Amino acid sequence: MADNEAAGEVEPVFRQDVTVELVRGSAQDADVLFAARVSTMGEQSLDELQKDPERSRGLINYLMRDRHGTPFEHNSMTFFVSAPIFVFREFQRHRVGFSYNEESGRYRELQPVFYVPGPDRRLVQRGRPGKYEFFEGSVEQHQLVTKTMEASYTQAYLAYQEMLAAGIAREVARAVLPVGLFSSMYVTCNARSLMAFLSLRTKDDRATVPSFPQREIEMVAEAMEALWAERMPLTHAAFNANGRVGP
Repeated sequence: MADNEAAGEVEPVFRQDVTVELVRGSAQDADVLFAARVSTMGEQSLDELQKDPERSRGLINYLMRDRHGTPFEHNSMTFFVSAPIFVFREFQRHRVGFSYNEESGRYRELQPVFYVPGPDRRLVQRGRPGKYEFFEGSVEQHQLVTKTMEASYTQAYLAYQEMLAAGIAREVARAVLPVGLFSSMYVTCNARSLMAFLSLRTKDDRATVPSFPQREIEMVAEAMEALWAERMPLTHAAFNANGRVGP
């Protein structure tokens, strides 16, 4: 057994990715159709709506194009997200149509899982605010980032463990931990709120209004979008066809 293991210390884990899972969902294109048609045709069965798929496709596209947004709210998806804390600070700026529950550093000992950018992460930033461009880093820059982050994370977690071992409350000891620490949360939203999120947190050539998200939150957004697209393919296609602007 290694000396640090014998002393009860835990080796940090360094990750380049994020985790996104759809843990609960009540979301399908038919939800949009039900909500849109009830105002003029009353409640219909799913079978009736599926008799004319092209008409259904056309209605969803019309709603998206003309930004009739409320029919896209009658569904729900709950995602499990594990990502660095700095991603959550950006994520939780999205408040309309979102609900969050994040793990607590007051009630549980936080685990030593930390984010280190992968070799494909662009490191060099140039330009002025609002006009930033990012460029590939050199081998030496990537090595510096990896070495510096891993050393800093390791030292911070050792300090955290030292305070816990001395009887310091978790809610106090956690203050030494960096924003590169992984946290986890459940996030619940509907398709309309998710589209508003995606319009800002993904960079896509089909977007009418360009967005320049930080890469790490874009990784979360891309995974959420892929899971949503499986559930609501017609709505997702209309979102893309109409400039990725949330209705």
